[in-house]
Amino acid sequence: MEWNRVRRRSPRAPQAYHRPMSANVLVAEDDEKQAELIRRYLVHDGYAVTVVHDGPTALDETVKRPPDLLVLDWMLPGLDGLEICRRIRATGDMPILMLTARSTEDDLLLGLDIGADDYMTKPFRPRELVARVRTLLRRTRQQQERTEEVLLTAGPLTVAPDRHEVSVNGRPVNCTPSEFRLLSTLVAAPERVFTRAQLLHCITDHGRAVTERTVDMHMVNLRKKIESSPRRPELLLTVHGVGYKLSRGRRDV
Repeated sequence: MEWNRVRRRSPRAPQAYHRPMSANVLVAEDDEKQAELIRRYLVHDGYAVTVVHDGPTALDETVKRPPDLLVLDWMLPGLDGLEICRRIRATGDMPILMLTARSTEDDLLLGLDIGADDYMTKPFRPRELVARVRTLLRRTRQQQERTEEVLLTAGPLTVAPDRHEVSVNGRPVNCTPSEFRLLSTLVAAPERVFTRAQLLHCITDHGRAVTERTVDMHMVNLRKKIESSPRRPELLLTVHGVGYKLSRGRRDV
């Protein structure tokens, strides 16, 4: 296997490898062989990489030196990846790619529910991981590089793509990057019905084996954030047998 060609690294302290004008990626992975392989592929693709091997150090690094993207293993010693993801999402929208040996659909949905932007199960191909990192960073940069302020509105909902902000009747709503992309797609075309496959394409373009339940989970989370009664939504509506649409209906939330 490819892992066997990488020599074990003994230090546990963060190790930074830099290339000028590159994005900074933090890799939090307790398996040192896998961490080293990931580091080599990312550095080869031009990224500056910091590697840590436990949860508390990973969380500390995101605070002291916030990376452009976090590659986060689910099962880290000291503090697991899910808890780290929860804490990061409480304060920011840093792109997070979750790694795990868990492979059930429920595990995938749990990771997305916590706020991960993408999800890879072990074993994985390092080139695919680099492609996922590249895609997440490209999307983030595209949002940051827009120079003209555009506000998308539908009823009480306002989305500011340039500032990556969402509000309902002026109340700020904190969304993950994937939730934001879905909501931006829907609010740009109020009353248009989108299939689950179309919405899934908004959040992943890797052709990977994920189901349309991924979209359903994001919609459940968005309803909790923007609907006054998530069980009886008035904005994010299900079109049975097809998908979802965003209603223009005005109301207080």
